[in-house]
Amino acid sequence: MNDSPADAAEASKDTVKLQVANARPEDSGRGLARISKENMQRLGITEGDVIAITGKRETASRAVLPYPEDEGLELVRIDGFQRANAGVGSGDFVHLAKAESKAAKRVVLAPAQKELRLQGSAEALKRSFAGRPMVAGDVVATNGQQQVNRGDMPPQLRQMLNTPAFALTQVRLVVVSTAPKGIVHIDAETEVELRPEYEEPKEARRADVTYDDIGGMVETIDQLREMVELPLRYPELFTRLGVDPPRGVLLHGPPGTGKTRLARAVANESDAEFFLINGPEIMGSAYGESEKKLREVFEAATKAAPSILFIDEIDSIAPKRERVQGEAEKRLVAQLLTLMDGLEARVNLVVIAATNRPDAIDEALRRPGRFDREIIVGVPDEAGRREIFAIHTRGMPLYEDVDLQELARTTYGFVGADIAALTREAAIEAVRRIMPEINLEEQTIPPEVLDNLCVSRKDFMEAIKRVQPSAMREVMVQAPDIGWGDIGGLDEAQAKLKEGIELPLKNPMAFHRIGIRPAKGFLLYGPPGTGKTLLAKAAAKESGANFIATKSSDLLSKWYGESEQQIARLFARARQVAPTVIFIDEIDSLVPVRGSSYGEPQVTERVVNTILAEMDGLEELQSVVLIGATNRPNLIDPALLRPGRFDELVYVTVPDKDGRRRILGIHTSKMPLAEDVDLSEIAEKAENFTGADLEDLVRRAGLFALRSNGLNEAVEGLQVTMENFRQALEASRSSVTPEMIEEYSKIESTLKQKAMQVDPIGFVSPGMLTPTKSKKHD
Repeated sequence: MNDSPADAAEASKDTVKLQVANARPEDSGRGLARISKENMQRLGITEGDVIAITGKRETASRAVLPYPEDEGLELVRIDGFQRANAGVGSGDFVHLAKAESKAAKRVVLAPAQKELRLQGSAEALKRSFAGRPMVAGDVVATNGQQQVNRGDMPPQLRQMLNTPAFALTQVRLVVVSTAPKGIVHIDAETEVELRPEYEEPKEARRADVTYDDIGGMVETIDQLREMVELPLRYPELFTRLGVDPPRGVLLHGPPGTGKTRLARAVANESDAEFFLINGPEIMGSAYGESEKKLREVFEAATKAAPSILFIDEIDSIAPKRERVQGEAEKRLVAQLLTLMDGLEARVNLVVIAATNRPDAIDEALRRPGRFDREIIVGVPDEAGRREIFAIHTRGMPLYEDVDLQELARTTYGFVGADIAALTREAAIEAVRRIMPEINLEEQTIPPEVLDNLCVSRKDFMEAIKRVQPSAMREVMVQAPDIGWGDIGGLDEAQAKLKEGIELPLKNPMAFHRIGIRPAKGFLLYGPPGTGKTLLAKAAAKESGANFIATKSSDLLSKWYGESEQQIARLFARARQVAPTVIFIDEIDSLVPVRGSSYGEPQVTERVVNTILAEMDGLEELQSVVLIGATNRPNLIDPALLRPGRFDELVYVTVPDKDGRRRILGIHTSKMPLAEDVDLSEIAEKAENFTGADLEDLVRRAGLFALRSNGLNEAVEGLQVTMENFRQALEASRSSVTPEMIEEYSKIESTLKQKAMQVDPIGFVSPGMLTPTKSKKHD
């Protein structure tokens, strides 16, 4: 009787049995196995030596030291290609042994995907795979030109990891055959042949998508693995416990977060057959055709068990039956229900479905026995985006100035699909840069041009301008470019926003530890032009949050119920891409006092109720802050001004002399000033000037300087003098009068008390509103 590879490995004395764990995305495609120093000693190897990894079949890697957090653990970290090559999944056990790698005389490679056709230099491939151990039947990948700090690695390992890229993207190839057979590596004498089209190796393994190709969802993968991999690979566990294995999993979340990719990775890693149903494709024109197609797919999946049946966009074939008119749709939903939980038992078949609209699915599907668990695939956080960037750039030659952490920090609200589009745009930007060096008539690109092709930080910055996060396409989202340093004279308001927005968004654990909640809303009020909008932008930028700016007019609609839906949608989108700062300018027109004569009473009352419920309702705001700005705070409904809604009422006043001096310094920082210009003197003369007034003053002084030059085109050496500022002061005026400042001071002292002057049944007390004269009595 022939021994299996695992049995043969176990019979050898110099083997180590270790549990498989996933490698980090940056190690994917590099042919490395990370094991502890103790296990290297037991195998009699040093870092950089070749080891044989034996699961259902044998593959080879170079042994390297573990990640710092793994030191001393009994596990081996290998990437998705090596797991597929060894026929194992994460959590399985493999046997490791020291191996001899022979220099290959000949290696034949072919594309690993059937739809891919390749033409390329065998010499470039030879450089790409220099020193990489491989076995016939393995799937291997080119690893790009990302330089990683190698420390004191052995020379053969450093050479293998610093080889130039074969192409801009990571290319997956299958090793069709090697001479001699067994574990070999490519050296300078090896003849490498690249076949243009896919060829089935004798021992085929599938590695088109693995867990290494999915970033930012470690917890989601763990949840899905225990729901899908366990019942498919170890059904006896559930038999022993006397319970039915899980039948189905529903993945839901915004578009582009990786739901389909995740299902395909699970199918590959669990070594199961993968069946795909695209929702709309099932629909047939003839009576009963749709149900028949659905039954056929389920039958084929059952015969090929263990298998995974993935239904994409399930809301299109299983909508709520009471909401659809056609009988065909209702019959299809009923057919799906019986297939998922009918009289016939399903064995080793798990159904995974994906949708962006879970609320549109028939509720009969969303019960245990059909979809046993619903997993949210959300928008990735900063650490998740860093992982996704590492995946999409691992086959990309990058300049040293590219910092993936910086890119992850600036791409608020981006999902996996957005990051893929961003890296593609950056690559196109790099290609655009070398276009003048390419002679299109020759139809070939010189090797030296290809070798110099690298993607720089500037390429990514240009690409960010063109790629907008898909979860936020319907609302305006932007990364503000205004910081605290661009604002002067508003120290008190700045301090309140810093501790109320920046601190909780950057360090939420500080509030959790003290046992208090951060503020939910800030109302900025004060005279026009004092810098309320600038404050909101700076708060969003400095806290590293998304900034959604909207106007009251955008949220109000003439259609019944549409205004409330717009507000609910705004808050829902903000929650999706949290942390988020929502800024509503001129909020007094959106939420006037209920029961007053301001606005259209019914519409605005419903809008006020919706905002009250969103800010302090059953669904809590997590890392979402609302900032409202107004010149007329006395017109806002008092229910919004209580703690729990607008926690902080921030009076943005006219700047004092020191504040005016700082604002003038900001606005004149790029202006060529003459030596006689005294900003302190200008600040003293510009009493009651707001930030907007001071900006206008500086602009006018610049215009007077140009006018004194006779508006000539040659302005070299031209400076703005003190005389120009005196002329500008005479031509300018303050937009805020002393009476207005006095009125706002009164409002500041009475605003919080007014919030409490509401009758128990919700009517505003008589002293609440500012009296208005009727035309009749004039």
